[in-house]
This record gives sequence, C-alpha cells and structure tokens, in this order.
Amino acid sequence: KKGVAFAEEERIVISEPLARAEVPPPKPLNDLSMEEVEEWLTRLGLEAYAPELRRWGATGTKLLDATVHQIEKELDIKNSLHRKKLLYAIECERCHAVGFIGSEKMDNGAVLRWLDDVGLPQHKEAFHNAKVDGRVLHRLTTEDLLTLGVTAQLHAASLRRGIQVLRELNFEFDNLERRSVSGNGADGSNVALWTNHRVMEWLRVVDLAEYAPNMRGSGVHGGLIIHEGRFTSELLATLLSIPPAKTLLRRHLTTHFNQILGREVVQHKREMETTLGFVPLTLTARLKAPKKSQFTLKRKKSKSEIDYGNLVCPLEASP
Repeated sequence: KKGVAFAEEERIVISEPLARAEVPPPKPLNDLSMEEVEEWLTRLGLEAYAPELRRWGATGTKLLDATVHQIEKELDIKNSLHRKKLLYAIECERCHAVGFIGSEKMDNGAVLRWLDDVGLPQHKEAFHNAKVDGRVLHRLTTEDLLTLGVTAQLHAASLRRGIQVLRELNFEFDNLERRSVSGNGADGSNVALWTNHRVMEWLRVVDLAEYAPNMRGSGVHGGLIIHEGRFTSELLATLLSIPPAKTLLRRHLTTHFNQILGREVVQHKREMETTLGFVPLTLTARLKAPKKSQFTLKRKKSKSEIDYGNLVCPLEASP
C-alpha cells in the first residue's frame, strides 16, 4: 500500500506543469549596442538593412538622436513603407509610445490576421512584403494604399473603418467579435466589432445563407457597416449579388440590416444621402492619388518631424 501511495504521489508531482522561465522585458532602444540594434531590426523584419546600419555604426542612442533626413540618407531604404516602419518604431521609442494608441502591440503577422477579420485577405501578400505593422497601419496614408495596390474605394473605406475600430480597442484586435457571443447570430449588439466572418454568420441566421459566401474578399465588416455613412443595404445587396429584380429579397435584407444598425445610425445614413454633393460608395469607384497643392498653409516640418500625408483614417474620424 505504501508503494501504491508513493507511486500516486509521484504521478501527482510528474503531472505538475513545469515552471515557465521568465522572459526579460526588451531593453529600450536607448540602451542597445550596435549588435543589439541589428537584432532589433530583425524583429521588425527589416534585417535586409543591417549592412547599412553596421557601416553607419548605429547604436540605439545614435538612431534616437538622428534626424529623419540622416536615417533616410545613411540607411538608403528605397521602399517607402519599410522606411516608415523604421521611422515610426524609432519615434515610438522616443516618445514612449504616446500617440500610438497601443498600435505597437501589432506586428506584421497580427496585421495579416486582421486583414482576414476585415474581409480583405487578397491584400495580405502586399501587406506582408511591405512589412506593415500596427504603427504603420495606424498612420497609413492614401499614397500607401496605392503603393500596396489597394485601388477600390470600397476597400479603402473598409480599411479606414477597420482602423477606426482598432483605435477604439487600443489595437487589441482579439476583442473583435468573430462569432456570435450570445449564440444568437441576429443579435445586434456590438455590431461595430463584427468581423467579416461574423457578418456571414448573421446572413445565414436571417435566411440569406446562399448569398453569405459572396462576403469573402468583399471588405465588409461591422465597423464599415456602422461607421461608414455611405454603406447602405442597397450596396450590401449588390455585393451579395442579389438580383435587382428580387425586390422582396432585397426588402427582407434592408429590414434586417436596419434592425442591427439601430434607429440613430439608420437616421444618420439617410441624412447623409440627402446632403448636397453626396457621392455614394460603389463597387466600381477607384481611389485617386491626392493632388499635391502648390500652395499650402501647413507649417513646414522640421528635420526631425515626419510628414504623415493624407491619413486613410484621420485621427478625428469623419462620418
């Protein structure tokens, strides 16, 4: 019996989880040697620029003290998005992440998973090659979108409203609703947090299952539905390929669409449609490069400042 008891005790000891070795927090950029800066660059996915960094002899302190012009000149980064990624990473260290709203938590892998959430997986390769992370996403510009091959206005609107929701969540993108929390797929609470997959679940619940697969790659998610004033049930019906002749089915969709929006959002969208100069969002509308005005009232940026350009999602998001 003693032997059995001892064996049981042993089993209990064996089944205990091994204590995890604590990972030390990363050192601030200021404290990094040249070799450690190379490792830091590799973690950013920018190891291709390590030889230039070595030639320049850049320590963490040197990077933090350098102007934007010096960094661009010394590292000779031709890819505009790689350049922005590095500059934003340095700026984030310099200002202790103030103004980045938690975007530093999202690496490139997280951004690629988020593209699935907003229903734009077709852009993953371009975002992967450009090494886009949360900081770059937070300050993504219209010019960046064109560089990434995003030309549809609808996809630009999808990214804009997706970024708006990310900011509201402090970039904790795992707080998005990927499937019904209550078990009721038609539940209209937290619609702004719905992913593309969750929108498809809702369509199945409201008896539009045969059209749900058309949502893949559409860029439709809860943030677009709620925050984009130009996104209407008519546009959703077109995206779903519901023929215009099927008026009863389209009316059925509009009824359920308005239910999840709520009265205030429905009213806001109607008011927008009646505004003078209103341009509806369509499937065919293309993104245009912003015109650079010859005369500008903006104050000139100092050498250490970065010109953010035309943000896809302005820091004060408009309706």
